[in-house]
Amino acid sequence: MTSVVRPGREAELPHGGPLPAARSWLRGRAGTAAWVRPVQVALAALAAVVYLFNLTISGYANTYYSAAALAASKSWSAWFFGSFDAANFITVDKPPLATMLMGLSVRLFGLSSWSILLPEALAGVATVALLFVVVRHSFGLIAALIASLVMILTPVAVLIFRYNNPDAILTLLLVAAAWSALRAIESGRLRWIVVTAILVGFAFNAKYLQGFLVVPAFALTWLIAAPVSLRRRVAGLLLAGITLLLASGWWVLAVELIPAAARPFIGGSTNNSAIQLLLGYDGLARIFGGDGVFGGGGGGGFSGATGILRLFNAEFGGGISWLIPFALIGLVSGLVLRGRAARTDRARAGYLVWGLWLAVHAIVFSFMSGIIHSYYAVALAPAIAALVGAGAVELWGLRERVRFGGIVLAGAILVSAVWSWQLLGRSPDFVPGLGLVVVIVGAIVALILCLPATAELRRTQALAVALGIGILLAGPLVYTIDTMSTAYSSGDPQPGPAVVADTSQGGGNGGGFGGNGGNGGGFGGGSGRGTPPSGVGFGGGSGAGLGTAGGGTDTALASYLEANKGGTTWIVAMTSAMQAGSLELSTGDSVMAMGGFSGTDPAPSLAQIQAYVASGQLRYVLVGGTGGGPGGNSTTASAVSAWVTSVGKVVDYGGSSGTLYDLSGVATTGS
Repeated sequence: MTSVVRPGREAELPHGGPLPAARSWLRGRAGTAAWVRPVQVALAALAAVVYLFNLTISGYANTYYSAAALAASKSWSAWFFGSFDAANFITVDKPPLATMLMGLSVRLFGLSSWSILLPEALAGVATVALLFVVVRHSFGLIAALIASLVMILTPVAVLIFRYNNPDAILTLLLVAAAWSALRAIESGRLRWIVVTAILVGFAFNAKYLQGFLVVPAFALTWLIAAPVSLRRRVAGLLLAGITLLLASGWWVLAVELIPAAARPFIGGSTNNSAIQLLLGYDGLARIFGGDGVFGGGGGGGFSGATGILRLFNAEFGGGISWLIPFALIGLVSGLVLRGRAARTDRARAGYLVWGLWLAVHAIVFSFMSGIIHSYYAVALAPAIAALVGAGAVELWGLRERVRFGGIVLAGAILVSAVWSWQLLGRSPDFVPGLGLVVVIVGAIVALILCLPATAELRRTQALAVALGIGILLAGPLVYTIDTMSTAYSSGDPQPGPAVVADTSQGGGNGGGFGGNGGNGGGFGGGSGRGTPPSGVGFGGGSGAGLGTAGGGTDTALASYLEANKGGTTWIVAMTSAMQAGSLELSTGDSVMAMGGFSGTDPAPSLAQIQAYVASGQLRYVLVGGTGGGPGGNSTTASAVSAWVTSVGKVVDYGGSSGTLYDLSGVATTGS
């Protein structure tokens, strides 16, 4: 059969096998500079190195989510619900999307630190690659290059894309949603609005309400800039709202419709309800503190006092704030300089999307009074990176048009350099002298850019801008290297070196000394960073041990329970979820995390414990040890503890994790 090629399509067909096809792909589309695609590939490769190199140094990192990944790999039911254990006693206190992906990785590659952390690292590489595409389309190639470098080296992004908290998947989904939203805004096509809503819905199922913080940016920019009638723009928002409701709510609805007896307890809730969790502990209580709408709130903020400068404090500052001054100057300048542009101007739409993204997240994170961890700020990183790239190009263009137009760009570089100096000064023994170098070089660059914009000075000033951007990335770079070489654990990791907290701003949860890499507290005890215990490697090949948060694994306890588990469903019940996670990962068996993550969930009840003991599903209960226990709920945990200690037989298992009780002797006597 003779194939017919349409005129003008010949250049797109690969000839001579895979190598010519690869060369054709690297050259890119006709009319595109030959260096563009190789640079894009090089940036993705750099991201891969930063996020994948030495990936297993943290062992199983957050053992709470690692245990859920193990459960998801062993049980499809646990995979769907996001259960902490394969026997489906209780779920983690988040929606299941992130643990679903980790569970699939463990099913594919086997249990190891590498298989659990791989999805997060790949999410980081994909985020950088996608951000390049999005920023390039709105602001051009140079802006995309700068934005990608900023994203790769943002310290909190380096931490999260090498850690197994759900924020890595959340960030990728939000950037993907920005890509589709900008396509919708540029074309006016409703199908891209639908895609955007679906992606935000997936983000919701990674971390509930935090996924919705981008909605104002997308909705307002669509209303302002979409090239269609106002009626169609309003209709598009209605369609997006309906799609978002369906894409976000399907899992919560499914859980609510399944009888409680046929599914695990919803961890983090007070009444076994995903809706209550969403509107309480894991939703509105995070923003407003207390108990939210339906209870389940409480806990510390871990991130210093509320206020407009929170993102610059000891807890947040070194992770995210390095280039916020530059991003804000770039945003304001871009909007002002494009003030007379057409309503549908592509670049202004980009400024609106990323600017509103930054503003909404910054306001919420700065003033939310419930539980907030500094690593939440990774969701700010794409917006900051995009605005730095766009602002640098926009302000260079101003320098080209106005004789002294370089002054604004000079100011952005100088202010950011001074702030870098201040951030580095918070860790005086960490790369001493670098802060002074940054501010001196920044001042020299600013002085050069303040000179008149003449043809003779163009090359010199262009080199000065490149040097200025480079020196502003020096601080994030050394933080990145430190983060890549540090083992992290617990639920509150923080990137970079330890810093002296600003006690005038309320300090951190760790007292007067904390911040990046310091003692972040976190439920279950343990610091944000720590060296996994040597010689405790599980899952084959990683060589990494378990994190120390929550007490790590007591090998004597693990050995005893493994030797005496018999036909039980759970080898032990205990309160500390982090410690229980380590035990699950060590033995591969289900462990009952009484009280869920915080130890205060009203599960199991005394009647449930007695039923499990009577049926032979549970024999051992660990009381005390790391995390206390059982729990802090006065009506359920106290009753369970009192019954266990009154009827159980104390076992000498040779370890020190707490008091182990054997309840096999009361299996047929009930209470």
